[in-house]
Amino acid sequence: MTPFLLSQILVGMAICTDLLSFQGKGRKHILVCLIISSSLISLHFVLLEHWTAAGLGLLAGIRFVTSYFTTSKKAMSVFVCCSLLIGIVTYSGVLSLLSCTGAICNTVGSFCSTDRRMRKIMFLGTCFWLTHNILAHSPTAVLLECLFLSSNIVGYYRYYVVRPAQTGTFSH
Repeated sequence: MTPFLLSQILVGMAICTDLLSFQGKGRKHILVCLIISSSLISLHFVLLEHWTAAGLGLLAGIRFVTSYFTTSKKAMSVFVCCSLLIGIVTYSGVLSLLSCTGAICNTVGSFCSTDRRMRKIMFLGTCFWLTHNILAHSPTAVLLECLFLSSNIVGYYRYYVVRPAQTGTFSH
């Protein structure tokens, strides 16, 4: 089996956990799924030799574990700095810029105290990762980000558009 094929299989497995992530209501459920997904995605980028994305994926797993227990802005700042450091040390052009920006957005999102705000910020981060994965020529990772975006939108719609409208208290 080639490294490319194995990388695509790993992302396929990550897709399953990503789809589960935003279909639950609680932020802790979302974070557990994202811990697993981040680990698989990091291995995927190792196999493709995209070192900035691989390092940021590993850092994301650690970040999600940390944010499971705290929404501390100090912890968030440490992870933003670590993301920047990884981006600088492994810099290889536009892919590094895209993945680093996406990671920083997702870092800010994962330390939000509510899943509603987390969903909004991670939507932006996912857009950067989607662009990265298109340029990195990883079709399954592109699918992953598209599904992640879709799942996030569906979950947000279910919990924050339909339900408030049903109770007569529509809010954004």
